[in-house]
Amino acid sequence: EKSTTYFFGKAGQSIVALDQLIGFKPQELANTVLAYAKAGETHSHLYEKIADHIVALENLGAFDGQDIGNTAWAYAKAEESHPRLYKKMANHIVSLDNLRSFAPQALANTVWAFARAEIPHPLLFDKVANHIVALDHLNYFNSQALTNTIWAFAKAGESHQQLFTEVANHIHSLDNFHSFNAKNCSQILWGYATVDIIN
Repeated sequence: EKSTTYFFGKAGQSIVALDQLIGFKPQELANTVLAYAKAGETHSHLYEKIADHIVALENLGAFDGQDIGNTAWAYAKAEESHPRLYKKMANHIVSLDNLRSFAPQALANTVWAFARAEIPHPLLFDKVANHIVALDHLNYFNSQALTNTIWAFAKAGESHQQLFTEVANHIHSLDNFHSFNAKNCSQILWGYATVDIIN
């Protein structure tokens, strides 16, 4: 019986061997790198092939928030450095009229990825923060999305007073903290202490 690693290796080789990836839709590109990252399977040539393809695109108009969030998360999780890819995604996000296509998890995954990869982009963080602050409420943000968002801004050194205040007020309003595990709590506390914002 062939191992999972063997399967991922062969699949990766097949994709890398393609002349071009125009047959892959944005969601398929994102899901491919996401699968490798989640499985913990390394394949640098695959990541490079897909990153180069995305960077070469005229624009990322066909990518929705989930596609971008998953792609960014996958490269950061796999520790695959590709600054041009991050720049392409960040500039696209900043250029958008709004971030309505980004669900809370996609927003959190995106900023988490940039912070984890140590790719500075103040305009990206500002865009995401302003979008979150403008929402009527944060009820659709689960504990992990809130945690990753606060951690990312603190790790990136992006202190956005309104964002941190909104998240703190939301957490204060919750009936209980059962959905927050020990890691969530410690990372949120670390985030507020790091940016020196106490609410």
